[in-house]
Amino acid sequence: MITRHAITELRAQLAVWRAAGQRIALVPTMGNLHRGHLRLVEQARMQADRVVASIFVNPLQFGPNEDFERYPRTLAADQASLQDAGVDLLFAPSVAEMYPHGRETLSSVHVPGVSEDLDGAHRPGHFDGVATVVSILFNIVQPDVALFGEKDYQQLAVIRQMVRDLHLPIEIVGVPTQRDVDGLALSSRNQYLSPEERTRAPALHAALKAVAAALDEGRRDFEPISEEQCKVLANKGFDVQYLAIRRPDLGLPDATTQRFVVLVAAKLGRTRLIDNIQAPSGQI
Repeated sequence: MITRHAITELRAQLAVWRAAGQRIALVPTMGNLHRGHLRLVEQARMQADRVVASIFVNPLQFGPNEDFERYPRTLAADQASLQDAGVDLLFAPSVAEMYPHGRETLSSVHVPGVSEDLDGAHRPGHFDGVATVVSILFNIVQPDVALFGEKDYQQLAVIRQMVRDLHLPIEIVGVPTQRDVDGLALSSRNQYLSPEERTRAPALHAALKAVAAALDEGRRDFEPISEEQCKVLANKGFDVQYLAIRRPDLGLPDATTQRFVVLVAAKLGRTRLIDNIQAPSGQI
């Protein structure tokens, strides 16, 4: 596996592969990799001739009271995992490489509508940071296909709309959420949980399954369904920020809606967890 830290060196290698007519896949990450990230790589290898992974802890998508400074940086371990997974090239730039002129006057990408609600309401500016860094990575790598996990469902929706609106010739592939055996969605932030919190954390997925089951049974009283599970989670020590029932496009459902996505964000101790489930055909 090749590792590159500079954009010019990365582009030089990509030019060789592109001249040979090879299809290029991109797997963007912030590092501290787990099995979910490696599943993205596995899917990328099925989609392209060459797989590029990026590791960049993006300061633009962290709020003032969030965990940018303590977010784990584990480059050596991540390199070993990516090499074993069959990645061809790792792009691991510095903040100065990505934002050489600073961040105060940096051009920003805003994806209206889908960015404002849910996580966007609780983390103002977060999705602007995501859209901006992903658009920069897309411009640098110019992949044919890019893969993202469905655990970050709203993020995936933001990226898909951005690609559509800006006419970017990139196929966006969503990969189903990877879970531990007890149902907890894999996340780099799970390691922040204390042992006791970790035993309670699977209740988040259980609440989503309960909502999906109610929808499958034909209930359409959306607010009461959500409130029931919010109370369950509160009794287990969660501070629920939202538990929302939406259409797959994240619009508000009505009595005629047949397919749903249920999204949740909640704090358990100091750790913020997010998850989602699709109904009726999701991971129930």
